Parts: sequence; C-alpha cells; structure tokens
Amino acid sequence: MKLNRVRSRSLLEEGKRKKNMTQGTSISVDGHSLTTDQVVKIARGYERVEITSQALQKVREGRKSVERILKSGKTIYGLNTGFGRLSDVRIKSDQLDELQLNLIRSHAVGTGRSLSVDEVRAVMAVRLNTLLRGNSGIRPDVAQQLQRFLNKGIHPDIPRYGSLGASGDLAPSAHLALALVGEGYVIDESGRKLPTKSILRRKKVSPIKLKAKEGLAIINGTQVMTGLGCLLLNDSNSLLFNLDVAAAMTLEALRGSQASFESRIHQLRPLHGQAHVASRILRLIRDSSLIGTSNRIQDPYSLRCVPQVHGAFLDALQYLNQVLEVELNSVTDNPIIFPETDDVVSSGNFHGQPISLALDLLGVALASASVISERRINKLLSSFNPELPLFLAKESGLNSGLMVLQYTAASLVAENRILARPSSVDSADVSGGQEDHASMGVTSALKARKIWRNTTKVIALELMCAAQAIDLLQNGKLGQGTSIAYSLIRKYTQTVEKDRSLSDDLERVARALENDELRRAIEGTVQL
Repeated sequence: MKLNRVRSRSLLEEGKRKKNMTQGTSISVDGHSLTTDQVVKIARGYERVEITSQALQKVREGRKSVERILKSGKTIYGLNTGFGRLSDVRIKSDQLDELQLNLIRSHAVGTGRSLSVDEVRAVMAVRLNTLLRGNSGIRPDVAQQLQRFLNKGIHPDIPRYGSLGASGDLAPSAHLALALVGEGYVIDESGRKLPTKSILRRKKVSPIKLKAKEGLAIINGTQVMTGLGCLLLNDSNSLLFNLDVAAAMTLEALRGSQASFESRIHQLRPLHGQAHVASRILRLIRDSSLIGTSNRIQDPYSLRCVPQVHGAFLDALQYLNQVLEVELNSVTDNPIIFPETDDVVSSGNFHGQPISLALDLLGVALASASVISERRINKLLSSFNPELPLFLAKESGLNSGLMVLQYTAASLVAENRILARPSSVDSADVSGGQEDHASMGVTSALKARKIWRNTTKVIALELMCAAQAIDLLQNGKLGQGTSIAYSLIRKYTQTVEKDRSLSDDLERVARALENDELRRAIEGTVQL
C-alpha cells in the first residue's frame, strides 16, 4: 500500500529528517506554548519532541485525581460508565481497563485512503500537547508513548473518513490509539501498511496498557482537524505567495498599471492583508520596464483589485492561525478533570465548530484564489493586450497555443466552487440522539486540502501563460522578483513554439509550487 504524500521530498530532505530524529534540534511541549509552525516542523521536519518536567508533573497530578475519584465510588462518566447513550450503564471496577480497550476497538471504524505521514505526525503532536495540560487524567506513560512514536518515526495508519468532529475526532483517533496499545496498523518508511506489533518490535517499543479514562482521553478531542489545519495553514501561506507572483507576472505581461498598489490608497482602507499584498506586488515588479506601458485608463478587476482579493485571503489565514494556536494549547476532551478540587465536569470542549468554521473559511478563500487566477488566464489568452496573439499561439490557426490551459483551469475552479460549500453548516444525529450536533471539521479540512491542490494547479497554469506572454512581447525588462519567477518556470516548461501536450509541464510546475521552490528562489534574492 503506497502512502499518499502531500508533497514530494528530495533524498537530501529525507536525510535531514532522519538526522533530526536522532540528533537534531528538539521542540519542548508543555501544553501551553505550541505553535502552528512548530507542528509543521514536527510533522515534516521530524523535529524531536521533548516533554517538559513541569508538564509531566501536571499529568501526574491529573492522574492522582482520577485515582482518588475512582476510590470514592462515585459514578463518573467516562471513568466507570459506558459512553454516549450508554452513559447510564455503570461498569464494575475490575472491568475499567477492559472498558477503555473496548472503546478504542469499537470506535476504530475509519475508512478511505490513509492520512499521509506528515498529517499523522501533526495529529500526534497536537494530541500529545493537549494531554499535557493535566486535565485529561492520563498517566505519564500515555504521553510518553506518543512522544516515543514521534521520535522513533512510528506512524499509525489512520483512515481519513469517519470523524463527525463533535465528540472529538473519534474514529480516526481510535486508529491512532490502537497503535499505541500494539494493535491495528502503522505505515513504515517505504509507505507500506504493516501490523503495529512488528514495527514496535523492530523499534524496541512496548505497547502500553490503558487504564481508566485513558482511551477516552486519547480519542475525544479535535486533534485530527487541528493537525490537518496546521499543515493547510502552512501550505496556504505558500500558495498565497505563489498567487501574488503569478499576478505580478500577469500584470507585466498585460502592461498593467501599478497605481492601484500605491500605499496611500491602502492607508485609506487599513486592512492588513490588503496593504501587505500591495507592498509585495510592488517589490516583485520593482525595476520592471513593462508596468504601466499600455494605453488603458483602467485595468480590469482581476489586476486592479489584487490587493483587495488576495489581501482578504491573507486576513483569513491570520484568523485561522489565531484559532488553531488557541486550540493547540487547549483541553479538548471530556470529561475534564480539575485536580485541585477532584471535580469532574462533562462539557463540550471536544466540539470542533470553531475549527470547522475557520477551515471552511480557508476553503472559500482558496477557491476564491482560483477564481481570480483563472480570470487573469482569460485575459492573457484573449488578446487583452493587443501585442499578444490569441491564445498566445505562434502561427495561430495552425496552432491552438495555450487555449485549453484555460479549459483545465475552469474545470478545477468549477470543482472548487462545489467543494467550497461549508461543512460546518451540516450536522448529524448519532449515539441514539445523545450526540445531536456535529461540526464536520475533518471534512472541512479534507475539502480544503483538495481545493488547495486544485488552486495550486490553476496558479501553475497562470504562471505558464504569463511566461509564454512575456516571451511573445517584443521587448521589456522584468521586475526583480518576477524575473526570478520567470527563470524558475522556464526550468520546468519551455516556450511553446508549436503545439504539444502540456500536461507534463503543468505537473512539473505545480510540483515546484507545492515544494515551495518559487518562494525560496525569490526570498533568497529579493527583499520582501
């Protein structure tokens, strides 16, 4: 079974990741200070994870509270009762460990393609950090098992479908929990799905045995949607950069004006994203001789309103980051233990609505990015600049040129419009009516990932069209940033002299964008 990889990795990067697992830098986790950037480093950079001594002490205090409560003989949901609609069923003291194992076995009913390794690592990092608050009632063994899995590269097989995002991400998290106890499957270094026991033996890791409350504490939380959200946030920031670069190249190819990017305009509407994008475009096109050389009085909205449209995308990303960083350092399971008073409170912190709404906003923002990019493709191909032939074709008629690149972009945009429908407005009534509202947050994340992939392809198509248009202009100098972008695009796709299939070219350019090559090339040279 081959693992789905979000982005390809070079052998050099693979070596760096393995080095980080053994002797690289580490990230301290304490339940209070984890950031989205750190989740990405743990997930993709294989940074080692170290649990602070203060956090372990908090975990011990939470566990002692659970043990005191159990000795009191009180009936407490999740500790000595059934789950969901079965919460009225009291469980005997000698069956409490079996109850937790049964819980994760019964809930591991996920389906679909497995999450990628980086997604699984993000999920584990999130769950580990939230458990370290000490309000979940686990033993240190549980937290340290998650730490061992991360540091030794043991990656549970987690099917992507099954979460409703309400009573936590139950089904996918149960597959994670199965691996911690030595059951289920893991994904090895080559992407094969293998029984967990064989990998644990190879890695010299012993399975843990769950005690009262621990199975519930592992699966009852928003770790899947939050982990996926952290990776999406990182990749969407890169996508926005690529979108800005594509817009800048198209602006040059169409000899557009830079007037609408002037800072004094954006001071009159002081939205952070709008001003930031306008400033970045100006830096990308600095020293260009093509800008402002048409006879148009006004540019079309897809050029003139780039700061407003792209800027709104950036503002959405900042909101998502804010929500995720709160969630990363929050207690999100149920019931919640208050060790200082031995109180156990059933509540709803496992409900993923805040994350689901933010991820739905991301999906809308990504889809909107594809829409404006496709509109610029249309302008490039339709002789909007009279210097450019229709469809950017040399010997048009005999050659169709880049005509069908817009068709492909339009088809991707059409799918994005469908996928952008919010999942957070949906719901489900499960567990015999006890759990009667759901966030569908994991669905929001999975849809946003698909929109991200589609939009990356649309931006790649715009860059290909812009590069072809620039080749067809008689003269002119590109800006400081766009000249670097042009050179990178030409590394993966050559000027179209005569009609040929461009499918492989598209895949190469899109892969370069996914791997963040464009940002690295420009930021290494141009002050942005």
